Amino acid sequence: MKKLFFIVAAACLLTATSCVNNGKKSETSQEQPTAALSVNEAKYVEDILKDAEKNVDKEVVLKGFITHTCKHSGRRCFVMGKDQKTSVRVEAKGNIGGFNRELIGSEVIIKGILRENRLTKEYIDQAEEELKEKQGKAEGNGETCDAEMNNIQSMREWMKTNNKDYYSIYYIDGTEYEVAE
Repeated sequence: MKKLFFIVAAACLLTATSCVNNGKKSETSQEQPTAALSVNEAKYVEDILKDAEKNVDKEVVLKGFITHTCKHSGRRCFVMGKDQKTSVRVEAKGNIGGFNRELIGSEVIIKGILRENRLTKEYIDQAEEELKEKQGKAEGNGETCDAEMNNIQSMREWMKTNNKDYYSIYYIDGTEYEVAE
C-alpha cells in the first residue's frame, strides 16, 4: 500500500504545476461523451495499479471518484479509488475534450490507455539537489520541503527493494468517460 501512496505522492509532486496552460483557457469542448461504458469491466484505481507493470500501454476501464480537475485547461483530473488513499492522474485524450470542475466528487467510469513515466536515478538525484538548494535558500514551506525529501527517499527505497534503476509513475490517457449512476 505504501508503494501506491508514494506513486501518487510523486505524481502530485511532478504534476503540481502542470495544470497551467500559459494562462489560456482551453478551447476544447468539456462536454461528457455519451458512449456507454461497461461497469462490469471497470476496476478501482488500486486494483489497476496493483497490476500496472503488466498492463502498460493496454486499455483499462477505471472506476473512481474525481478529486481534482485542472481549473485552467480541464485537460487532466485525479481519480481516487474506493480505499480513499490511492489516486491516479487521467489525461483528457480521444473523445474527452476535458473535465469540468463540476465533476469533482462524482463517481466516474473512464476508459483509457495505462501509461508509465519512469523517473531515472539521475532525475531523482537532480530533483534532490534542487530541493537541497531550495532548502538552503529558505525558499518555500519547510513542511513541503520535508515531504518532498521524504518522497525522494521513499522512491530510492522502492528502487532498492524492487531492484530497479528507475521509479514508475502510472497515469491514464483517458479516451472516454461517463458519470456512474
